[in-house]
Amino acid sequence: MAPIAVGDVIPEGTLAYFDEEDQLQSVSVLSLAKGKKAWAKTYPENKHVKFLADGSAKYTNALGLELDLAEMGLGILSRRYALLIDDLQVKVANVESGGEFTVSGADDILSSLQISACSCSGFSCAARFN
Repeated sequence: MAPIAVGDVIPEGTLAYFDEEDQLQSVSVLSLAKGKKAWAKTYPENKHVKFLADGSAKYTNALGLELDLAEMGLGILSRRYALLIDDLQVKVANVESGGEFTVSGADDILSSLQISACSCSGFSCAARFN
């Protein structure tokens, strides 16, 4: 499977995170994207990023971003990457090669946001840059 790329629509999947009480919760990727306003209202005090897990690498596989390190005893892992997604469509796909860390850092995505700001229109895009 080819890795996800600019212009692709992200696949549906379920990811997991630990809430404030250290209870494992799951969330649908599609519900995050389509229901972000309603979802945000259920966590009015939350102003931070959620740390999501894909323990079985099913979503990583759906993105085509798996890295097979089974021969080294590490199993299937996710490649290091950063995606900028607007309305379920990938606008920027910064995928690292091997063990590199050259294109997926916060500065790289912030730079992409500044470049994309000129070409975006509409409320959802404008809100992303505030």
